[in-house]
Amino acid sequence: MKIALTLSGGGYRGIAHIGVLKALEEAGVRPEAIAGTSAGSVIGALYAYGISTADMLEFFKGIQLMSFGNYAFGKPGWVDPESFYDRFLEILPEDDFSALKIPLQVTATNILTGELKIFTKGPLIRSILASAAFPGFFAPVEIGKGYYVDGGVLNNFPADLLRDHADFLIGVYVNPFEPADKSKIKHSFSVLERVLKIKTASDSISKFPLCDILVYPKELSRFSTFLEKDLDTIFELGYREAKERLDEASGKIKKL
Repeated sequence: MKIALTLSGGGYRGIAHIGVLKALEEAGVRPEAIAGTSAGSVIGALYAYGISTADMLEFFKGIQLMSFGNYAFGKPGWVDPESFYDRFLEILPEDDFSALKIPLQVTATNILTGELKIFTKGPLIRSILASAAFPGFFAPVEIGKGYYVDGGVLNNFPADLLRDHADFLIGVYVNPFEPADKSKIKHSFSVLERVLKIKTASDSISKFPLCDILVYPKELSRFSTFLEKDLDTIFELGYREAKERLDEASGKIKKL
């Protein structure tokens, strides 16, 4: 029985993935393959490398997106993803997919060709930084001949990458979509974020039926993509939602 796990994008809401991973560990469920987009690719990489959920949470608490040293001087974006390379190298000292204990697929969007790229080998850190490079906020990441931004532009919930190769698929979606209040759309970045959320929600929801278990913490809708606070609350929402879904599927789990 091959268990696979797909982790969506969602910015800082992706911290909920860590809570889900803790719940899976407590239930004795260990995925044998992972596909992730954006925040999901980052957390998927850390998990596949063998980093504990407690260490993951502390790692993200120590990252400051808007630190002066992270600004994308001379690049098309506010923040340079590659400014985080050294920090990631501290927690992922073997910067290669071959160092992972669980096979991982990472999505990114090549803005030069308009194509989806699936990274599965080679340098790991720049691949996940590219996958998480939200367009307009982060500068694109250059890898080889490609120029990459967030994989969520084309595939924010890569359940389709795993379905045909897994007996049991667990999907985690942390980018809930709800009607917005006009007062929340205050500037051009808010418009861009909202438009991308509409598109990704439409594409992602259509793939929910591919999952044998879907963890979808809808309470995350009150948290902003780039809000660097309440990380413990976001973690707990993912943990609680996963516990509930796992309890509901306990009969299926026992057969794994």
